[in-house]
Formats: sequence, C-alpha cells, structure tokens
Amino acid sequence: METYLDLENWDRKDHFHFFNGFEEPFWGVTVDIDCSIAYTKAKESQVSFFLWYLHKSIMAVNQIPEFKYRIDDQNRVVIHDTICASATIQRPNGTFGFSYIDFYQDFETFKAEAQKEIKRVQNANDLMPATNSDAVVHYSSLPWLKFTSFSHARRFSTKDSVPKISFGKMTETDGIQTMPVSIHVHHGLVDGIHMGKYVELLQQLMNE
Repeated sequence: METYLDLENWDRKDHFHFFNGFEEPFWGVTVDIDCSIAYTKAKESQVSFFLWYLHKSIMAVNQIPEFKYRIDDQNRVVIHDTICASATIQRPNGTFGFSYIDFYQDFETFKAEAQKEIKRVQNANDLMPATNSDAVVHYSSLPWLKFTSFSHARRFSTKDSVPKISFGKMTETDGIQTMPVSIHVHHGLVDGIHMGKYVELLQQLMNE
C-alpha cells in the first residue's frame, strides 16, 4: 500500500521544491561501520555475512520514514509501507544481475527468500529483476575494495529518487573489523539529520 505526502503542509516543502529542481539532486556520504559483533554472529550462525548485513540495512531503512519516500512522475511524494532490496548479485562468469528481495522482519524468512532470488539471478542471463518497483533500495557490494568515497552511474533524463547503498571490503585494525558503507539519497527527501539517524540505527542493529 502507498499513500501520498501532504506537500503543502510538509515542513520540508520548500526544501523539496528547491532540491527537486536540481539536475543532480542526490548527495551522499561514506562511513565506516563496526562489523565486529555482526561478523562474529553471522559466522557462529553459519550464515552469509552479506545477507546478515543486508538484512540489518533494510531493517534500518524501513524504520526511517524519509528513506521510504519516493517521487512519482507527477512530482508527488509517495510514502511506501515497505521497502525491499534490489541488490547486485555476482555471477560465476564475473558479470552480475540485479535482484529483487522482499523484506521480512524475521531474518530466517528473509534469508530463505533471498537465497531463492540469488540462485535465480546467478542462473539467469538477464540484467534486470522480474519486478520493477521504486519501493526498493539499490544495493551493491564491492568486497574487493576498501573505499573512502563512491559515485554512481546516473541517467539524468530519468527521474530517480531511490536511495543507493554500497558496501565495501571489511578490514581489521586493532581487533576492530570495519566496513565502508556509501549511502546516496535524494536531497528533496532526505537531509543530514535523517542520514545520521539511519547510520546510527544501522550501527545499533549491527551490534545486536
């Protein structure tokens, strides 16, 4: 289910109209997330660390209202009930495909459904997922690189307000395992305070 934000009575109305007129309305940050607890728990549970942190990330997204807003082709702000994950999945031949992974609060359910979708993508040749929806976050993982900044390919002729989150290589320093996470969002929908809430919540969930 989706509803529409009352733009006229939104306290960010002026901010929305200002940034929505930009050719490039996206902005982003790269932060280091402490993975020490999460990585240990994933390995103890014998589950994919990728699915572990992907689930924590999409859980955080679904708890931050501004990360669930999208702009439609009539410049209305749509509020989605649930945001799912569209992650790049690596294939044995070195290419990748885009997936569509439904969000479930329960990790075991999420893992089971994600594994089905990962297997489907790995055995397919098409690039795009079967479901075309903007009620997602565009995820990518670069486990080969410890990056400190990030940029995305963009088609400016196509309206886009979907957040983009990318994970990098986990490294260890003084016994602490950290992973760079890049987060890009539409400034018409998300400000620094909302980004801060997301990063804080993601870290909390990774520490659980």
